[in-house]
Amino acid sequence: MTQVFVSIHDIETSHAKWIDARFSLQDEERGKLDYQKEHVKGAIHWDLAEDLSGTSLEGGRHPLPSTEHLTELFRKSGLECTDTILIYDDGGSPFATRAWWMLQYGGFTDVHVVTEGYAELRKIVDVTSDSATPARSTVEPQWQEHLYASRSEVEEVVAGNRASQLVDARSEVRYRGEKEPLYHKAGHIPTARNFDWEQLKQDGQYDVQQAKEQLQQVISPEDHVIVYCGSGVTASPLFAALKELDYPNVKLYVGSFSDWISKDDAPIETAIRG
Repeated sequence: MTQVFVSIHDIETSHAKWIDARFSLQDEERGKLDYQKEHVKGAIHWDLAEDLSGTSLEGGRHPLPSTEHLTELFRKSGLECTDTILIYDDGGSPFATRAWWMLQYGGFTDVHVVTEGYAELRKIVDVTSDSATPARSTVEPQWQEHLYASRSEVEEVVAGNRASQLVDARSEVRYRGEKEPLYHKAGHIPTARNFDWEQLKQDGQYDVQQAKEQLQQVISPEDHVIVYCGSGVTASPLFAALKELDYPNVKLYVGSFSDWISKDDAPIETAIRG
């Protein structure tokens, strides 16, 4: 079993490297400011907008960074592929899982998302306001391209030429097209089913096991699955949950709905899929 989500009470931290992934979609400076104010001792900060998203004008709202960008991020962060890496955010947010996915994509083998948010962590581990300055590494990422779904793959699924199941991780009202606060079109990619990523949480923290039966009603472990959301961020917790539940064939469409609707002729559905 792949252990993605861990409680701070259940893991040895003495040799771990820490990543602070706090961020706010409503206030993009808040995560950096929170880190500067206080963070887990030794933790580096990865920012969703600056570190975990590309700069391309294509590929959706939070596009996949280039491999060159990610390699530099990993190296200046002092990481090696076999390091034990613990990632946290405010708890129950999608930003730690976004960082986790990028590390999976880079071939890192011992990476975990801490279920407790920072407010709880600071009561248990040492904290500081001093920025970490890790020694630069020379890591050579081992890119796991099988974890990434391109737009062309998704187009093949929609056309019926690829046997994969799309799963939309957004809320049901956005999936159905009844409400769309961010984009100029509403609905979902044709053939997609829906599983709201918020269902992965209980009492504000990830609890994947309690969502197992609900997930299996939507997606079979035998399915080849492509998860997406609005911009590839909130789909990352769903990807992580499926991997923890040992779904063997899961990909993330990082561009997600924001990339899909960038082409005016892209088809959209609003009907509920069973």
